[in-house]
Amino acid sequence: AGQNRKRKGGRVSVIPSLQLEPGKILLAGTWTLAAMQAEIPVLLPRLAVAHKDANAIWDLSRVERLDSAAATLLWRIWGEEWPESLVLPEALRETLQRVANFVPVEAVPESQRHSWLEIPGQLLLSGLVEIRGVISLFGQLLLDVSHLLRHPGEMPWKEFAANVYKSGAQALPITAMVGFLIGITISYLSALQLRSFGADLLIVNILGISIVRELGPVLVAVLVAGRSGSAMTAQIGVMRVTEEIDALSTMGISRTVRVILPKVAGLTVAMPLLVLWTSAVAMFGGMVAALLQLDLSLVYFLDNLPRVVPVSNLLIGLSKGVFFGFIIALIACHFGLRVKPNTESLAANTTTSVVTAITMVILINAVFAVLTRQIGVPTL
Repeated sequence: AGQNRKRKGGRVSVIPSLQLEPGKILLAGTWTLAAMQAEIPVLLPRLAVAHKDANAIWDLSRVERLDSAAATLLWRIWGEEWPESLVLPEALRETLQRVANFVPVEAVPESQRHSWLEIPGQLLLSGLVEIRGVISLFGQLLLDVSHLLRHPGEMPWKEFAANVYKSGAQALPITAMVGFLIGITISYLSALQLRSFGADLLIVNILGISIVRELGPVLVAVLVAGRSGSAMTAQIGVMRVTEEIDALSTMGISRTVRVILPKVAGLTVAMPLLVLWTSAVAMFGGMVAALLQLDLSLVYFLDNLPRVVPVSNLLIGLSKGVFFGFIIALIACHFGLRVKPNTESLAANTTTSVVTAITMVILINAVFAVLTRQIGVPTL
């Protein structure tokens, strides 16, 4: 067939062609990816038929151009071996030789990456990395606070007030509703047990100690971690995705002073107030349930509450609120800064932030319980 030619707009372009002769396979034309695109459906079946004749001579003397794509195609047709008889110009040999010398990367069989002994170590190392990041962020906040004490005019008061409003004022309805229902539940269940022992009056002790000292702070911390903590992580994560954090650094504005510090300080201030509010509403719900179940008047309840629940329990609850607020905000901001510029990372870090914050709240509450076990608990 020789060289086939096409005329397009007055220009002559050579296309690849294949001619089968007895004992000989003749290739001609321009064997490049661009030229072969239209001819591939015809060339592939003919090349496969030609390869069946193992003794045939492959003649590439009439090939004008040969690129790596066509060379790879021929090399695979040959079974990645040189034909026994090959007529090949030196100008084309280099291209084919380069393809022949290419060693494909073999897929490494996926083995078990982590044995059961390695899993605890991997978890420990990843946990240490996160702890290091939180400590580094805490240290940076201390440096920022020391700087602001020397330059109080640089304090971002508007951002601080906005975070107190978002984390505190806007959380009042949901915390009140949950606290009221929890107070009713605890009072109702306790009343059923106390009535069987004739100890109805102890409902004041149970509600006072459990809500003011334990349930109030922990309940608020869990709600705030899921509500405000996740919002902080998502907000900072979106700022990372949209490169707003990098823009602040470019303009010479500290990201911790402008973004992180107001959130941490705002939630630290708002949390004890939310604890006080939620505990009060939960106590009211417990008083209502005690009135309906045990016929205890509200006046009796309020008169005996300060006697059976010392004020130190309230101070312990408020102290827990301060620690819980600080650690929730710090963890939320840490994971927000770890977000990579993709939505999957944003979702994963937000989830990790909430889970880690709730876990730390439970751990800190356990430490408080051990350290304050002899404080504020009246003895008979």
